[in-house]
Amino acid sequence: MEIVFATNNAHKLREVQAVLGDGFTLSTPRDCGITEEIPEEQETLEGNASQKSHYIHDRTGRNCFADDTGLEVAALGGAPGVHSARYATDGHDFAANNRLLLKNLEGVT
Repeated sequence: MEIVFATNNAHKLREVQAVLGDGFTLSTPRDCGITEEIPEEQETLEGNASQKSHYIHDRTGRNCFADDTGLEVAALGGAPGVHSARYATDGHDFAANNRLLLKNLEGVT
């Protein structure tokens, strides 16, 4: 069975393919001709995953699934959550994100 996995991350694709085994063949959005950035505009990780899978299905009619990951810190009310990759900046600056997270955790118990 072929399924579209809403990622263009080759490492993630290999990991999931290994878990699914030989009964499934994963393809990517690029494999389906989707080259644009897939929107992630929801307020929850689940919402973003749902939005991505619907986006692909609406354009291809193919079975698909998606994930979205983020760090949710209870002491910060779930922050950074869906904003984990861009917590400190507009880009994916992991060091800046970590510094801001540690700063925001100062004095929090």
